Amino acid sequence: MEIAAICDIDDSHIAKGLAQIEKLGKPKPQTYKDIRKLLEDKTIDAISISSPNHWHTLMTVWACQAGKDVYVEKPCSHNIFEAKQIVAAARKYNRMVQQGSQIRSSVAVQEAVTKMREGLIGDVYMARGLCFKWRDTIGHAPPAPVPEGVDYDLWTGPSPMHQFTKNRFHYTWHWFWDTGNGDLGNQGIHEMDVARWGLGVKYPVKVSAIGGHFMFDDDQETPNTLNCAFEFNENGKRKMLEFEVRHWMSNHEATVGDRNYLGTASAGRGAAAAPGEEPAADGPAPARRAGAAPRVSADSIGNLFYGSKGYLSVDSYSSYHSWLGKEQAPGPANNKGGDHFLNFIDAVKSRKREDLHAEIEEGAASTVLVHLANISYRVGRTLHFDSTTMTCTGDAEANKLLTRAYRKPFVVPEKV
Repeated sequence: MEIAAICDIDDSHIAKGLAQIEKLGKPKPQTYKDIRKLLEDKTIDAISISSPNHWHTLMTVWACQAGKDVYVEKPCSHNIFEAKQIVAAARKYNRMVQQGSQIRSSVAVQEAVTKMREGLIGDVYMARGLCFKWRDTIGHAPPAPVPEGVDYDLWTGPSPMHQFTKNRFHYTWHWFWDTGNGDLGNQGIHEMDVARWGLGVKYPVKVSAIGGHFMFDDDQETPNTLNCAFEFNENGKRKMLEFEVRHWMSNHEATVGDRNYLGTASAGRGAAAAPGEEPAADGPAPARRAGAAPRVSADSIGNLFYGSKGYLSVDSYSSYHSWLGKEQAPGPANNKGGDHFLNFIDAVKSRKREDLHAEIEEGAASTVLVHLANISYRVGRTLHFDSTTMTCTGDAEANKLLTRAYRKPFVVPEKV
């Protein structure tokens, strides 16, 4: 495998990418600003997409049409129409398409889901997703000239054209509806995907979300605090999922956000252990050694699952803990990650869709939950979702938000 090309609308990003590749001693790749030109190169087998959210589906559809396999960052869709179209394109052109839901490749989290399926914590009836991530104000940014070396028309793509401001550009585009999906569709999609995976559900029948943009007077459109509730009816069995987004001060829950446990938070993602701790190893993740300095985190990001016999926390991208019975006796735990991108490369070679840990149908289903919660928040009421028609029953206002008006020629097609 080799890096054949880099594509970015910002020359400064291309320069940084070339410098990294040179540092690795790899051959200099071809460079492009327009992905359509890159996709004309028949020697390229696969692409990785880490553009803003509003480009994810269209780039993937174009790539599938050009015969390329795709690793697309989460969320793979910007709206529910796109969630349908991205799967349709992957199927029509028989491409390997993986969403960047890296937790799906964690050996430990795979084990946690397997153990829940086997009955470790009994009948799992409820999951919670926690996205308590410190997000400061973005302030107000006045209109400004487009930076040198930036193709702002291409960056805008399917979105309506706005006058350039730094807040609508790199990274902070997440907080505007035309280009992002708020933190629910940024950090939160990771935990939403794990929650749905662990519960063993696909689409909800009812969704409700309340929240707002608290504390700050700034340009942000999306909520920084959001409480969501989903009800599922899978084969006659009711299950529920609660999801919370908080942007500032918050508490830790179970081991989620508590870095006094090895295998959680930064330690679980490859960081060195804190002073007084043993380095994290595969297998059970023990508590902090006596006398060790406590670790402090402003973030609490993970999942909790509740069953008839106990509960389980997925407290990082690569670890879990469990507690069993009324006594909450410690149960199985593990800390072991995995290489999500390598999983994609292996599936490209095998041509077996089932080898992908976050195959696009799974990824798209999780994005639907994000979009439904955001729509519920925006219209201010509970939604009743029909998964057969992929619409909100009796709610024309909500259904308008299932798709968008695309700016030509950057249109996600009805027929892929």
